[in-house]
Amino acid sequence: MRLTVFGATGGTGRLLVAQALAAGHEVTAVVRRNMPGPPDPRLRVVRADVCAPEELRLALASADAALSALGASDARRPTRLYSAAALAIVVAMREASVRRLVAVTALPVAPPAEQDITHRHLVNPVLHRFFGGAYHDMRRLEEILARSDRDWTVLRPPYLSNGPGTGVWRWAVDAPLPRAWTLPRADLAAAMLAATTDSRLVGHAVNLAA
Repeated sequence: MRLTVFGATGGTGRLLVAQALAAGHEVTAVVRRNMPGPPDPRLRVVRADVCAPEELRLALASADAALSALGASDARRPTRLYSAAALAIVVAMREASVRRLVAVTALPVAPPAEQDITHRHLVNPVLHRFFGGAYHDMRRLEEILARSDRDWTVLRPPYLSNGPGTGVWRWAVDAPLPRAWTLPRADLAAAMLAATTDSRLVGHAVNLAA
């Protein structure tokens, strides 16, 4: 497949690009500055502002799917990065005739009906106190995708660790996921790739955990 990755230089994005290339996909990495790592003939790097749809058309040309691993540099401060980028990506995808989009938010963004009791009453209220600025905008991202005409899927991981991936994760579609505490970034990247071709997940939010 031909994949366009937004947030390609972040902790999850770098793993996503590496795994996609290892699987034989052609990857366009959208970056603000430089893409670290050795060159690869199947990797194209495009410098663009992810909030400017006119700058994203080239990155999405001929793509089979888009994947967003975007993350704010300081999750404790209010941001509009997630929602502004979602709007720009959806517009650019429509203009480039790309339908499939997989994006990442976070488990605390899930509505109450999709949280287990522990997260709803204990864990998430504390997390929102510290990272509410990012979570509020992630929720706006989800609303934008839900209203769009693209074939979207949102993945909501818990705390992301930098340990080795296991290749195994638990998931719940539009439903609570008990004991969802951590997930290796490598497994999140793998889950994003797997979701790209899973038609059962189109139009749904998926809670993930190890």
